[in-house]
Amino acid sequence: MLGAFTAGKCRLNTAPRPFRFGVNLAAPLPGRSLADSARLVEDCGYAVLSCPDHLDHPDSPLEPMVLLATAAAATSALELQPLVMANDFRHPVLLAKQAATLDLLSEGRFSLGIGAGWYGPEYQSAGIDFHRPGVRIARLREALAVIRGLHGAEPFDFSGDYYRIEALQGLPRPRRNPLPLLIGGSGPRMLAFAAACADTVALNLGLPIGMPRPRGATPYATITDMKLQWIRQAAAARATEVEIQSTIFAGAVTDGDPDSAITPLAQLLQVPAASLRGCPHVLAGSAEDCIEQLLGWRERWGISYVTVPAVSAESFAPVVAALRGR
Repeated sequence: MLGAFTAGKCRLNTAPRPFRFGVNLAAPLPGRSLADSARLVEDCGYAVLSCPDHLDHPDSPLEPMVLLATAAAATSALELQPLVMANDFRHPVLLAKQAATLDLLSEGRFSLGIGAGWYGPEYQSAGIDFHRPGVRIARLREALAVIRGLHGAEPFDFSGDYYRIEALQGLPRPRRNPLPLLIGGSGPRMLAFAAACADTVALNLGLPIGMPRPRGATPYATITDMKLQWIRQAAAARATEVEIQSTIFAGAVTDGDPDSAITPLAQLLQVPAASLRGCPHVLAGSAEDCIEQLLGWRERWGISYVTVPAVSAESFAPVVAALRGR
């Protein structure tokens, strides 16, 4: 049953979903190998190890499927998830095989996180056409149909506007079939698409196209209200089945000034720090404060899956221990 939407309380479910936590690992932690970094994440009690997908980003130099395969070999329980794959960087036939292989070899621990792509300069540098959002979303829709089709039992045919497949037997098939699906986005069309077909909708810090940079106090939280309304409307009868995920881009468990953790992100985004307070992408304060903030996010927006940066994995471990499964 859908909860009524009112400003400031937009969660999808009337019953709260238990918390789970992940770590976004773009490269090995300082002084550790990638395998050791993955084991640390698992030992700290996190449920998911994720990684970004970039072609031209100094902080995210590693190819995500190779990174996740290395992490799979070093761990025994972590779910492995790209957060998120840019659809246009790989043909879906290749991604279908990669995803199924990793799920099979990790004994059912892979989940597919994917999006339509968003960073135009990266496309340009790589010589990939950066089409308007409607085209990228339509191409993602076809790609997901191809991936699901190739994970079926029979040879697969597909004729779309962007992909054509003829009698292709998709092997191997994943252990979990269909694979759990996370789709991330920030605009109304992308979030509506995600809400209609994904198991998990990942909230992005990005602003919908055409929206000016926030200037007032806490507008990012208000923008999240808007995003949850789009998700709620598109999810319709399946709203109780949709998990909501949020990634922390600035955070610290600290007894000092919480704004010291927020200010660098505010400067990067060229917005006042006050505009970020209370939004589900910054989390700073004592462990008790962070726990209360997370409970508030779940009450207001239904967020139950939270991903922290790898550098903060150890410091957030007490928060994770207090809330996971709760």
